[in-house]
Amino acid sequence: MAAVNAQTKKKREGDISDSFASMSGKAAEPLPDRFRELKLQLVAGHEDKVIASWKRLLGVLRTENDIISRKGPAIIPQLDFSSLEEDLSRHKAEIKKRGAAVVRGVIPEDEARAYKFEIEEYVRRNPHTRGFPANNPQVIELYWSAPQLRARTHPSMLKVQSTLMSSLWHTPDPNSPISLRTPLSYADRLRIRQPGDAQFALGPHQDGGSVERWEKDGYGRGGVYDALFRGEWEESYDAFDASTRVGAVTDLYNGLGACSMFRMFQGWLAMSRCGPGQGTLLVNPLVKESTVYSLLRPFFRPKKGVHQVSSRERFLDPANWEFTAGDKMTSDLQGATPGHGQEFPDGLHPHLELERTMVHIPEVKPGDFVVWHCDTIHAVDRTHNGTSDSSVLYIPVCPTTEASAEYVAQQRAAFLAGTPGPDFPGGIGESQHVGRPTVEYVRGCSGPEGVQSMGLDEIVAADDDTPGGREAVRRANKVLGF
Repeated sequence: MAAVNAQTKKKREGDISDSFASMSGKAAEPLPDRFRELKLQLVAGHEDKVIASWKRLLGVLRTENDIISRKGPAIIPQLDFSSLEEDLSRHKAEIKKRGAAVVRGVIPEDEARAYKFEIEEYVRRNPHTRGFPANNPQVIELYWSAPQLRARTHPSMLKVQSTLMSSLWHTPDPNSPISLRTPLSYADRLRIRQPGDAQFALGPHQDGGSVERWEKDGYGRGGVYDALFRGEWEESYDAFDASTRVGAVTDLYNGLGACSMFRMFQGWLAMSRCGPGQGTLLVNPLVKESTVYSLLRPFFRPKKGVHQVSSRERFLDPANWEFTAGDKMTSDLQGATPGHGQEFPDGLHPHLELERTMVHIPEVKPGDFVVWHCDTIHAVDRTHNGTSDSSVLYIPVCPTTEASAEYVAQQRAAFLAGTPGPDFPGGIGESQHVGRPTVEYVRGCSGPEGVQSMGLDEIVAADDDTPGGREAVRRANKVLGF
């Protein structure tokens, strides 16, 4: 209940820049000593195994980084909505390794392109709409426009979400209370980024909290990363095991824009054509190993700095890195700031070589759906060097759990009031917007599953769901008042 309780606190007005320490203008501060104590506890009794696993990890990264750099955007798997199950079966292993994919043609191209024009008209009719940056908004603080609602509840979108969850994620225990076949709706923002923009220059980061990944009351509640801290990341850590994440708490600090709902994949739907360098997404396509590295990095430090050795290779050499045991341990969690997303500033995670392993997604057109695993390191182009806008609707992929239903219940109230969902900056939102859609509008433009995904009707469990999945739906309906 901790995550749900955190969400009930009123949040001030803001925008997407408040989600990241690097964009919020706050100076970095040392973490409290309790994080040093936590780090000592996490690896206690497993120090030698962690050291050995770190050395193995660095060897894997050397090899994989070369492959990523050589292949570039072509390394991202691409699927076609018209042959979704077949393509997923063929590319399943590669998607799970890369942690990202493009699904072509989820929404008809003309329909998806029209979404953008309708949103622009909605903003024109409501000039008080907020965005970032304030003087020339590229990321718009809209959550309840008609196109967003239609896209989130579109039958094809729900099919893609259900198929991705049930095909790529799994629960070793069939009684685990999570439904991978019943997606819930999460109301996120949108982006209409204009050519030349260099202000929405969001660097490499992970969504889903930051320090929570190490904290026992955060991801530790589900034991998501326990195997890493035992030095057993190869054999015992599964990035697609959903059961460990059911109890995880991803927002302990009520951050503005911190995600407290379980998003298996972050995602966006393209509303315009956009290619590499044109204000689009970059990812580090090695989800398991990059996650392991980011979590183990705070336990190691270089013996000699990059300017104290003769080459970068010598700096990165495992022999130049030592385990910070005992008195050498610090409270540092590189790039992690409570209440903000996990960031990867230059130099703090050198073995990831992000300067050459952050690759663009392939060119997309309106109606294509891009997804990336909730642990994937991602960024946006620092400058939009294209000649037309780069426009997307942020639409993540969320399974049904009891905690997520608690969020949807609050989000439903926000929809009725026209205010942002509980994860996002507060204020009046769209409550005074002309032309804001109603419940009746949703019922008129969506099928039954779409209405259910917003918590507006009782959720119907899939016939082939697991016992745990059906239990999750039962609990969700109780939370939602059905």
